[in-house]
Amino acid sequence: MDGDMNPRTPRALKPLPLPLWVQGVIETLIAAVVSAILVVVPLVGIWSMAGFAATQVDFIARLGGQAWLALQGVPLHLTLESPTSSADTLTGTFWFLPWGLVLIPLALGWRAGRRLARASYRDQIWQPLAGGAGAYALFCLGTSLLVPSESVAINPFLGTLIPTALMVVALLTGARKEAGSWERLIGVDAAERIATWSQASRWAGSYAWSLVRAGFVGLMVSFALASVLLSVQVALSWADIAQVYQQVDAGIWGGATLTAVQLGIMPNLAMWTLAWTTGAGFFLGEGSAVSPLMTAVGPQPAIPVLTAVPVGLDPAWSWLFLLVPVVGGFMAGWWLLREGENHFDEWLAVRIESRWASLTASTLVLGLLVALATALLSLLPFAVSGGSLGVGRMTGLGPNPWAAAGLLGVLVGLGAMIGYLVSPWWERDRFVLPDAWHDEADDADGFDDGTDAGMTREPEED
Repeated sequence: MDGDMNPRTPRALKPLPLPLWVQGVIETLIAAVVSAILVVVPLVGIWSMAGFAATQVDFIARLGGQAWLALQGVPLHLTLESPTSSADTLTGTFWFLPWGLVLIPLALGWRAGRRLARASYRDQIWQPLAGGAGAYALFCLGTSLLVPSESVAINPFLGTLIPTALMVVALLTGARKEAGSWERLIGVDAAERIATWSQASRWAGSYAWSLVRAGFVGLMVSFALASVLLSVQVALSWADIAQVYQQVDAGIWGGATLTAVQLGIMPNLAMWTLAWTTGAGFFLGEGSAVSPLMTAVGPQPAIPVLTAVPVGLDPAWSWLFLLVPVVGGFMAGWWLLREGENHFDEWLAVRIESRWASLTASTLVLGLLVALATALLSLLPFAVSGGSLGVGRMTGLGPNPWAAAGLLGVLVGLGAMIGYLVSPWWERDRFVLPDAWHDEADDADGFDDGTDAGMTREPEED
């Protein structure tokens, strides 16, 4: 009997292979449930310490679902009783995308995308991605239909579309990371298609792509410098922040949740700081504007980090903060020089005999196009960094995206022109090797290739 069963034992213990679309459903549902648990746990902790007036379990479940959807950028339509008169009601829309907190579902989706790409062949990746996106959409739709209350209304279409779109982006990004290239992921070889273009088209394409990347470099460097500036301001205002914490007295769970929320909006505040360094500034509700040259702040909610808003700056020195985006543009110009893809300058140099004229014209065009690229790249981040708390004065938060993006583009473009013109003065030394090195190289090679000793580039590792 045992001899008859042994051949079947490996087959009986071998797990059944799941269809790819089922794997996609499982992975995205895991991401949805885990992210929802991370949102609900702090609320349960506050509720257990009698931090909410309502004591029903369904209240916490609804509040957790609403917070989970709001964390992913779903607008909540509020209808609240006026604190001054019970006969009046206040209505508005709460919409605020905390960049730090939305990373939780995005990171889980990114991980799911990598796992699904690892389980799929090149022409099958659409199956788990479609299954995962459909399952996440159904989860969001169910949540949008179950968690509304008398004071909070949710549009089911937006409650399904916005989180699902974010999850699809996370899945695609994770799958692309695992595949290593779009060609391996979807079977499209971009390099092979570009090779069929004419030489002029390839030069124009590489020039345009270099300008876009330079704009991205300028934006990222400016954002990094603005983040450092925000960190310094928070450190200098730490005493005021600690005082607000003491006044709020939210308890262990409430204080921890308040700290987590503030950490989650720190990237948003860094984007506001970047808008501040452009001169456009940002708004902290109706009647409150903050910029380097003028600050007028009204009453604010008891959020400790808001005490770090810079007030009382000397206008005679505030304009120096406008140099932050210029420094970012300077680094972009330096990067462009090292990239060596300024084909428009090469084209002008052939057609204009005076080098100063061709260099001036190409640099002006370069600065203009880098400014345009930076402004376009920063427009959406500026727009989604702000929002509204729904009711009261806090209905307009964050920068004006058009003004902030336009001024950032101008300052980064100016810095890019300066960086492109100045950086050759120290980059030139990187292309010069001592004559003795060339003599040794010629002896080792056994021939002289006629290369000018002053124009030979040294190895990159040096």
